[in-house]
Amino acid sequence: MKKFVKLKSSAVPLKIENIDTDQIIPARFLKATTREGFGENLFCDWRYDTDRNQKPDFILNDPTYSGRILVAGKNFGCGSSREHAAWALQDYGFDVIISSFFADIFKENALNNGLLPIQVSTGFLDEIFREINQDREAQIEIDLENQTITLLKKGIQDKFDINAYKKTCLINGFDDIDYILGHRNLIEEYEEGLMAVK
Repeated sequence: MKKFVKLKSSAVPLKIENIDTDQIIPARFLKATTREGFGENLFCDWRYDTDRNQKPDFILNDPTYSGRILVAGKNFGCGSSREHAAWALQDYGFDVIISSFFADIFKENALNNGLLPIQVSTGFLDEIFREINQDREAQIEIDLENQTITLLKKGIQDKFDINAYKKTCLINGFDDIDYILGHRNLIEEYEEGLMAVK
């Protein structure tokens, strides 16, 4: 996985609550077993009509919004536990998802795949939506080491929580296997100690 330490970007606002994984990536696209290509079908039923033409009123089809951050309503990623939802968001180009609540399994899948879900208070989420509504190019800074999110134009900042192990993995670009291999020397020393006892 790529390393994540700090990100400064504009954001795409998706002010909808209870977005489930079938809306993020519909079940008919789950046949692929690699992560590539899911981005083109992200929010497919909202982005396209039955003839695969873009729906102009959907936010991802509005070229005035862009960025590597998606800001979504409460209870993002509910529904079935498909890892493909995180793959689709990443493949589209998002590195961070901000919401006031995430479904637990989606949150875990996101972190396991290098996608950072940031849970903020309802009040701070509303402040982010207001900021983007006033300025579509408004910059948001995510500092993972210090666990802060800052609206740069207004200087408003909030803290966010993250599991210490997942934080270490994201900062170093590790998945679970990479993390274990990073402790290879300790593992070998332990195994040698067991052999010596025998």
